[in-house]
This record gives sequence, structure tokens and C-alpha cells, in this order.
Amino acid sequence: MRRHLIACFAAVFASHAAWADDMRMAVTTSFENSGLADVLLPEIKTDLDLDVQLLVVGTGQALRLGEAGDVDAILVHSRAAEEAFVNDGYGTHRREIMYNDFVVIGPQEDPADVAQAATITAAMTAIADTRAAFVSRGDDSGTHKAELKLWSEAGLDPAAFGGWYRSVGAGMGAALNTASGMNAYIIADRASWLNFGNPGDLALLFSGDPALFNQYAYIPVNPARHAHVRNDAAMRLEAWLTGDRARALIDGYAINGQTLFVFNATPE
Repeated sequence: MRRHLIACFAAVFASHAAWADDMRMAVTTSFENSGLADVLLPEIKTDLDLDVQLLVVGTGQALRLGEAGDVDAILVHSRAAEEAFVNDGYGTHRREIMYNDFVVIGPQEDPADVAQAATITAAMTAIADTRAAFVSRGDDSGTHKAELKLWSEAGLDPAAFGGWYRSVGAGMGAALNTASGMNAYIIADRASWLNFGNPGDLALLFSGDPALFNQYAYIPVNPARHAHVRNDAAMRLEAWLTGDRARALIDGYAINGQTLFVFNATPE
């Protein structure tokens, strides 16, 4: 009996020790689709002996996972929602890590003449005026929130659009696949587009407007709300993500010679 109890305690201890080197982080589908996770995670494991388990969802769902204490940290890209998450006490703080930009993808023949637009507002207005097929992620993600903001700034309401506007409720890769199949316009992050393997007749038609800036931020879940979260691991990961090793990997990650992200974390 004593040996059995010792064996049970040993098993529990071993299980806890293994778990102690793990953490869970909710990340956006755009981050996953970019391929950067495949670059960073092995290096994190090597440098920190930390296994980071990713839950790949939209920004809205990532924030809800954080609110519920189902993850130890989140990496997302919707500043207003992130600041509300921290202000409501669910996150300890918000730390900017890297950025890229949103781009307008669409048919190469460009029926709305988006490529000729002077601003993103003009581009969105042109798509609506021509009623050209448009795919929206429709999933409360950071990209979806950014798209809705662009329509709003153009004085347009997607709720009033007709059948040409297709809300798919899907991640970035799936939404791009739908746009490819429909030969439709879509708002995407540059990294996901560059790593997308099924472009069909789609092309990058518009970019460069300051309104398309896309910042990614890291937020540890607040242990005062959820005592079980691995705040120690989350802080170790933050130190790594804001350090020189991460800078080199993020700035060095490119596809066909094009950089996908720019590191912009600053020292505390």
C-alpha cells in the first residue's frame, strides 16, 4: 500500500513537472497562417525549454479564452479590444511585439478599379459602388474588426449590403480560399497572403494606406483573476518575444524576398 501511494505521488509529481514546462497561448489565425509560429516555437523550446501550445482562433475568441482563464497569454491584433481586456482586469498589461499591414486582395481584372484608388476609403467605396463580390471573415477576428472599421470610415454599413457581400465566419486561410473560389475581393493581412498557397486569379491590389497598419500585441492573462494560469511562463515568454533573438527571427522571416513582419517591441 505504501509503495502504491509513493508511486501515485511520483506520478502526480512527474505529471506536474511536465506540465510546468508548458503554457497555453491563444493566437490569431493570421499569425498561424503566416508560418511564423513554425519559426518561433522550436526556438522558444530550445532557449526556454518551454512548450507553447497554441489555440488558433480569431482575436475575439482569443480574448474570450483569456477572460475564462483557459489560456495563459494571448497574441492578437485589435488594439481597442486589447485595451478593454486589460482595463477590465483580464490581462496584466499589453506589450507590442511586431506589425505588418492589411492589404486588399481581389481579382486580377479588378472590376472595381481598386488598384487605382488613392486611399483605402476610396477603394472600399469603389467595391461597394460596383457591388463586386467581397468575402468577409465575419468571425469577430482582428481582421474582421479592421474590415468593419474600414467600411464605417467610408460611411458604409455591411448590414445593408446585398448578396455580393459574403460573410463566411472563418479564419484567414479559409476565407482566402473562399475568395479564391469566388474570385472575390477580401481584406487580408500581408503575411497570410504571402504564405497563401491557393491564389487562383487573385492578386494584391491595394496597400500602403496608414489606416491599414496592423499591430500585434502580447497580453499575459491576469493571475489575480485566474490563480491557475502560468504567469511565470507567460512572463518568461514575453521576455523572449521582446528580446534580440525574437527580433532577428521576426525581422528575418521572409517569403520570396518579402518580409512578413517588423519587430517593434521596446524595452520596458
